[in-house]
Amino acid sequence: MAESNQLIDLVHSRIDDFLKTRQPIVTSISPDLTPLVDFSRQFLSGGKRFRALFCYWGWQSVGTGAGGPGTGASVPDEGRLGAVISAAAALEIFHAAALVHDDIIDNSDTRRGAASAHKLFEGMHSDNGWAGSRFEFGRAAAILLGDLLLGWSDELLDEGLELAPDSSAARNARDEFNRMRTEVTAGQYLDILEERAWLTQPEAELFDRALRVIVFKSAKYSVQAPLVIGAALAGAGRDHLDALRAFGLPLGIAFQLRDDLLGVFGDASVTGKPSGDDLREGKRTVLIALAREAMRDAGRRHLDALLGDSLLEPAQIALLQAAITDSGAVEAIEDLIASHVAEALAALEGSPISAEVTGRLVELAETVTRRAF
Repeated sequence: MAESNQLIDLVHSRIDDFLKTRQPIVTSISPDLTPLVDFSRQFLSGGKRFRALFCYWGWQSVGTGAGGPGTGASVPDEGRLGAVISAAAALEIFHAAALVHDDIIDNSDTRRGAASAHKLFEGMHSDNGWAGSRFEFGRAAAILLGDLLLGWSDELLDEGLELAPDSSAARNARDEFNRMRTEVTAGQYLDILEERAWLTQPEAELFDRALRVIVFKSAKYSVQAPLVIGAALAGAGRDHLDALRAFGLPLGIAFQLRDDLLGVFGDASVTGKPSGDDLREGKRTVLIALAREAMRDAGRRHLDALLGDSLLEPAQIALLQAAITDSGAVEAIEDLIASHVAEALAALEGSPISAEVTGRLVELAETVTRRAF
């Protein structure tokens, strides 16, 4: 735990230092741009840093000896960590950009218990009495903030790649980052597609289509890609990267399945989102697919009629939660989480990853898949 906290502190510091270098560039254009930096700091100040941790342990899983990654015993000195800390921080900035855009797409007003980016910009508009629609201003400004963060994540990654052990490692890490960026954007599109095309698809395909969204929108980007980017940065070979992919994908699926449960049943004080928010947003998740499959026609029609209604009252949320639970879908999701975690852990057996790093990955697997409601 202390080791993880030390790493997270280093990532925090790297992000803060990076933003300090970008602030004068932005504000020299106009002081009116100060909110872009201020809101960036706000959205980058919290979070559990799971992606940074997976990136670090992917890096640490490569090589042997006291002078290089792979010992798993402690966080090395900051000088040796420069490349991976920059890469891990870049992943966190990319994540912040994705969240800003995701909240716009989902019309979500909160993020981590506070106002989402577009709501913050709406508030600026109202407070200053500006002309036009505060909603249009908020959305447009938040899109630009997300775009700025995307660009900054690339810049920070490049700074880390300059510290890579050789050009091949830097190129491979960049390729993995680029692949992640494409996959998560594709997954986001598939997510909004499913919300609109769900009931026009064959019933037998709904589970697989929902699982496809999980794989590309979340599983690869949340766990698998950070692991592989970190390992590639340390010069990992193909077999090593394949072992991390085999571990990371099922764990990433389990991670998102847990997140889907939290999106329906989570406590707002824990998740930072209103309870049942995924129901209001109309998320067509694996949980919903399993619930519909088990329900009778009347229950299914009732679920379909209410899912995606942004004005759902707490009593309606409670009824939907009860119906989903009674369908057996929650138990089925718990079974899926357990089976995917088992698949991930089995992938570590006989892999080229050291026992000490394997132990850290097992601990992380437990942390990301057993988050409380």
